Amino acid sequence: MRDEVLRLRRERLLLAFLAMLLFVQTVEGQTRFMYLSGQSISPAYEGWWPNEDGSFTLFLGYMNSNWEQHFDIPIGPDNYFAFTDPKGLDNLDQDAYEASVADQGQPTHFYPRRNPFLFTISVPEDFSSRELVWTLKTSGETHRAFASLAPDYRIDPQVISTEVGGNFGSLSDALRTNIPPKLEVEGGETLRIAVGEPLTLIAFANDPDNLPARRRLGGSPTTLDQLYRPPSSIVVISGPGLRLSWIVYRGPARNVSFDPEQMKTWTDTRVYANSPWSPPWVIPEPPEDGRWVTEAIFREPGNYILRAIASDGSLFTNANVTVTVTPITDLDQGM
Repeated sequence: MRDEVLRLRRERLLLAFLAMLLFVQTVEGQTRFMYLSGQSISPAYEGWWPNEDGSFTLFLGYMNSNWEQHFDIPIGPDNYFAFTDPKGLDNLDQDAYEASVADQGQPTHFYPRRNPFLFTISVPEDFSSRELVWTLKTSGETHRAFASLAPDYRIDPQVISTEVGGNFGSLSDALRTNIPPKLEVEGGETLRIAVGEPLTLIAFANDPDNLPARRRLGGSPTTLDQLYRPPSSIVVISGPGLRLSWIVYRGPARNVSFDPEQMKTWTDTRVYANSPWSPPWVIPEPPEDGRWVTEAIFREPGNYILRAIASDGSLFTNANVTVTVTPITDLDQGM
């Protein structure tokens, strides 16, 4: 009898130990560290779709693994594109920088975290099996994105919406025919202004098909438990509805301030983060006349590219303004 009791006790202890080991392994497997700085950026190839004229549109973005650190990486050996044959740049030690093709319209200022579908590149009908490779070198690491016309990377508007959590993560087939917002910036694509002088930016945006239609998902969180509840989706989600924001696409963002403050276009999911993916953020109503007015002030001279991003919550439309900022002279100061 005593031996039987000891055997049962050993079995229970073994089961308890195995359960504890499984729990520890599960917790370790689910651990996610939040790095404020010191991590690298990974360029991201989002996919492609065909155009009516026979060309193709490639969609790209990036993942900055930091929650706070920004990067400024000029076009050059640390930020470039290269055309190659398949697998031509799989070796990360291989350098393929060529000034003539390095600039394909990519950003040089990099915001934190995920910045999906940030820009596009058009390639001709005969692009075929070639690859367009984006190389980024940050924090001592080299990362590459390999853009190709591989069938698995073909996307449509519904896929884009799903990837960005649009329309609260809806998988509605209606999103396959979604039309991106129309966007126009007043005043031309090239501007010149002095340091400290306010620059008025006027953008006109509208959603031609009102799809997905603006709506709210229940009420806004009102308690700490609601605000900090674990996510219920495997991807971030945001609500539908037309919105517009300006970002610094090229040039140091620390030298630029916007009034009013612009909502974030990167997926900051922290509470009260002024981001469409952040609780309890509510999409503001657009101006009745569709005219967004923003003021930008530059604190340092140089060349900048500002980008207006209009979104219906699922698709994006971009417009760039190149700004040359000149130093303040004695004449400017009335001396």
